[in-house]
Amino acid sequence: MCKKKEEKKEDPFKDWVPEVVEYDEEIDGGGEHLVRDELLAKKEELAESIMKMKNKRRINKLRR
Repeated sequence: MCKKKEEKKEDPFKDWVPEVVEYDEEIDGGGEHLVRDELLAKKEELAESIMKMKNKRRINKLRR
């Protein structure tokens, strides 16, 4: 059996310096959750108004 020659491998990250990245709300979309909450609230309002209209229509059909 042949023994594999062990070669020292250079560390590819030895000169690596981590870069500090600052958070920017406009670029990173920090306000997206607010828009989503507004849309969900509007959707709920519209669903309630549609249900009320459907219930009125049912009641009117039954009265005829």
